Amino acid sequence: MAAARARTERKTRRFKVTDNGILLALALVCAGWLAAQVWPVIVAVIVAMILVGTLIPAARALQRLGLGRTVALAIIFVVMVAGLLLIGFVTIPALVDQLKQLAESAPDMQKRLVAALESSHLTLPIANAVRHAKPQEILLPSTRQALEFSSRAIEVVGWGLTTLALAFYILADPSSTQAALYAIVPRRFHIRLARIMLNLETIVGGYMRGQIITSVLMSLFAYVLLRACSVKNPLPLAVFAGITDVLPLIGGFLGAVPLVAAALPRGTFIVVVVVIAFAAYQEIENRVIIPRVYGHVLRLPAWAITIALLLGAKLMGIVGALLSLPVAAGARMILEELRFELPGDATVDPELRARDRRVESLYATLAADTGPATSAEIAIEIADSVRKADAAQLNEVDDKAEGGEAKAAEVPLTGGGEPHL
Repeated sequence: MAAARARTERKTRRFKVTDNGILLALALVCAGWLAAQVWPVIVAVIVAMILVGTLIPAARALQRLGLGRTVALAIIFVVMVAGLLLIGFVTIPALVDQLKQLAESAPDMQKRLVAALESSHLTLPIANAVRHAKPQEILLPSTRQALEFSSRAIEVVGWGLTTLALAFYILADPSSTQAALYAIVPRRFHIRLARIMLNLETIVGGYMRGQIITSVLMSLFAYVLLRACSVKNPLPLAVFAGITDVLPLIGGFLGAVPLVAAALPRGTFIVVVVVIAFAAYQEIENRVIIPRVYGHVLRLPAWAITIALLLGAKLMGIVGALLSLPVAAGARMILEELRFELPGDATVDPELRARDRRVESLYATLAADTGPATSAEIAIEIADSVRKADAAQLNEVDDKAEGGEAKAAEVPLTGGGEPHL
């Protein structure tokens, strides 16, 4: 009888609409609308934080040499601007000239391709499509398209300069930025916030430095390949290949297009050599270079990488594709640090939760009656000590593994996981 009454009560249970629930729903709707309106600003802030995480090690290294923070940041700024100007000066004029030459030779190449396709009845429909194509209109944009592209380029440059300035403002006065962040976060979450900020610096910095290394290696490979094949303008084409290499999945294809186009005057054999060599290098980069360069920084499986790239590209195009991987890795890390359990997951160690409580209790004692700046320093010091202890424990487990077959247990801060990119 009691069981039947309980079932009846469960069936007749209703959700109650409260004033607080209505206010929360309205707040979420307003927050979503506001985020949609200021989306470019949010992207600029995210990019600025990525730049901060990338440049912090360089600024600290210069400061260890005895330079002041202002001088160190000035040196970094000058080097960055000079590098960007040099890349643009070397790459853009040669690529424009290459595009013009390709447009001039396009009709002759089109005729030869049509003749080759007409030799077989299987490719005859393709030959008709190629015959009616207008490659010069594709390669050389109209005046209207050029003006639209110029205005868009100016807008992108403006946002880029603003983002760069924001990143340097944060680097110039990190204490006030850090204090403001800790002031708006409740104190019971300060230790978790410190862990998240330390790990974001590791993820973002490691990702960006890995991108730089892989891009440089791609540029060197492309330059040596083009030089060996006696292709004209090898330096700007190699630089362009290195720049496009930062784009996940499609970067290799985009970088290969101008290389193959530049190799066309050298004959079919050289084109085949360039295509095969470039494809082989892409495979080596994906299988060997990337896992070694990035290591355990991102810890994302292949399916998560693909979904993150698709979402990022759909929402923000190329910029979204570039930001998708560090954002996805950061989101995963934040969920782990908040000890958030999915409905079907219960892998959080009770001992880990107990340690979190002890650490937070210690922080509450040490940070009592202190301001945001001091409490932030205390939280970061405690979180860094815990992270170093976890890293030492992980290294000890790795040392005990026989033949490299034993897999170390995953720790909640930076280690563990498959070395996926």
